[in-house]
Amino acid sequence: MGSVQSYDTAAGKRYRVRYRTPDHRQTDRRGFTTKREADLFLASVEVTKARGEYVDVAAARTTIDVLGTEWLSNQTHLKPSSLAPVANAWRTFVSPRWGLRRVGEIRHSEIQTWVKELTAGDDKPRSATTVIRAYGVLAAILDVAVRDRRILSNPARGVNLPRKTSKEHIYLSHQEVHALADHSDDKSALVLLLAYTGLRWGEAIALRVRDVDHARRRITVSVNAVEVGGAIEVGTPKTHKRRTVPFPRLLENQLQEQADGKAKDDLLFGDANGEYLRRTRVSAGSRSWFKTALKDAGLSPMTLHDLRHTAASLAISAGANVKAVQRMLGHASAAMTLDTYSDLFDDDLNDVSDRLDAAYKKAVVGKSWADAPADMQKPARSQ
Repeated sequence: MGSVQSYDTAAGKRYRVRYRTPDHRQTDRRGFTTKREADLFLASVEVTKARGEYVDVAAARTTIDVLGTEWLSNQTHLKPSSLAPVANAWRTFVSPRWGLRRVGEIRHSEIQTWVKELTAGDDKPRSATTVIRAYGVLAAILDVAVRDRRILSNPARGVNLPRKTSKEHIYLSHQEVHALADHSDDKSALVLLLAYTGLRWGEAIALRVRDVDHARRRITVSVNAVEVGGAIEVGTPKTHKRRTVPFPRLLENQLQEQADGKAKDDLLFGDANGEYLRRTRVSAGSRSWFKTALKDAGLSPMTLHDLRHTAASLAISAGANVKAVQRMLGHASAAMTLDTYSDLFDDDLNDVSDRLDAAYKKAVVGKSWADAPADMQKPARSQ
């Protein structure tokens, strides 16, 4: 239990409360003008300690910059490609606005106003993805502050956020895929691989010659190479899981030609120097080979990732089941595949309605026959 003591100041008598924190450190708070105020404060401290709701007043003075820098350094579980946009959101939006603020002073209404301002933008509105990511960084930092007992609750929780709108998928037909490959010059085999296996760009450019099993027509995906800040970061695939992906016979010759003259540990799709390919440009100022190929093939603008969507579309239209498509794409679950490509299952919806119609007709005919007069239900006698 703590104690209350009086002391003299130039302004008159004041009271100091001495007490121990939950970790048994002795501390005090002074400046109370009446003993009643001091007693009430001490009582509130003891109650919060008993309930496990104690908040260190001194710790609540820590700034967001201090907590944010520590929080960012602890995000070692994130892949470099995931960490980069988070770090950018911290530097661009969170630190400039909240860095000097004490964690215990931040209010829910302030965060809501900040989210609204980010969404509207000074010159142009920010995307929902950008706003949600910036908000998520601040909210995560404040979550840590709650767990550290710097604040009692997170003022960021419950804030209204902008809605993210899903980008419409682009799907190419077989003819369009081959037209694009024909205009992709030395990257023809790579385009066909992306469109018929659904590999991510980073997975495809990280393939080694040894990863292709021509006898079984299988590709082993165990490495991902992603460009982050101009540098190639090599790590595990997005889901951290190794997987085996089938490829159709139409790719056999292209993949074999791609491997000719290379050692088994060489990159299957390396550049002229045997290094990892860059996504669309070899160097700053050079033309995008992919955009050029699209234009020459007479196709609408799209991204390399849309070839992954195309692979899902071609597989589903060929009759592949959802579980097989999930394994091919490396999704965490079949539910994720269904959610991502629900628009590709319209035929299944039509099948549902057709089956309901058939069931209804069967039920109605059966009921009509059961309700008919007995003489009508007897089979007619042959004459």
